[in-house]
Amino acid sequence: MTKKNVIITGASDGIGAAAVRGLNQDEYNLYLVGRNKAKTAKIANEVNAPYFIADFSQLDQVRHLAAALQTTLGEQKIDILVNNAGGLFGSYELTNDGFERTLQVDYLAPFLLTQLLLPNFNSKQAVVINTSSIAHQLFGHINLNDLNNSHKKYEATKAYGDAKLENILFANELDRRYHKNGLSAVSFHPGMIRTNFANDKKSWMYRIYHTVLNKVILQSAEAGGDTLRFFIEGTPGETWESGAYYNKRGKAKKFNPQVNDLTLQEQLWDKTKELLHLVD
Repeated sequence: MTKKNVIITGASDGIGAAAVRGLNQDEYNLYLVGRNKAKTAKIANEVNAPYFIADFSQLDQVRHLAAALQTTLGEQKIDILVNNAGGLFGSYELTNDGFERTLQVDYLAPFLLTQLLLPNFNSKQAVVINTSSIAHQLFGHINLNDLNNSHKKYEATKAYGDAKLENILFANELDRRYHKNGLSAVSFHPGMIRTNFANDKKSWMYRIYHTVLNKVILQSAEAGGDTLRFFIEGTPGETWESGAYYNKRGKAKKFNPQVNDLTLQEQLWDKTKELLHLVD
């Protein structure tokens, strides 16, 4: 059996690291991406996989990451790309690229990486998996004229909810545009997971993720990793449906109304490509 080439971002910790540890090395060639070199190297050494370092708050590093992956893969094709990296930041901050940090790290950077790697996808069957969150339903509402959330008082949860909603719309538009060419895309909420997420003390969510509350409210990273592996190991059209959003392993019954706005979905795609200076 031919091994599948799998790229996983956010692989140094949390559900990304948990998923990596659980994947069968006889079935997958893993390419791990993380921001912290020591943490990423540790996981990579555990599973004997190559690793790449990129800080998604710097888009040049995302471009260099894509080039490094293409060089490493050579003529090999990408079978699965997992856009799992992300974070929640407590205060308004623009990156050097001019974007609000949560927007860039959680949405723009994964969008850019995916677009740059599209020519390298397996044309017979390739998969893009976006880690989203129930926060998209609780806090998200996209305003195409203010993706940076700069016109009103900044709320970290609103920025995070927007980004996770954008992840869903992005996966859905990938499916709409490329499914006929062999590409499947899905987004999912892994559950409320006990990880190093939300480590900015200015965020009220820090009290949930980094105090004794986390053992009461949150699930283990291993549980989230198992959910992520469900999509990596599954078969589109059989195990899960391309172009759908899942709450854990079940197709979500409740979600933000903007998820079904096909016009917004297409406009967000076009707006994002414009912001990132990407051309067809």
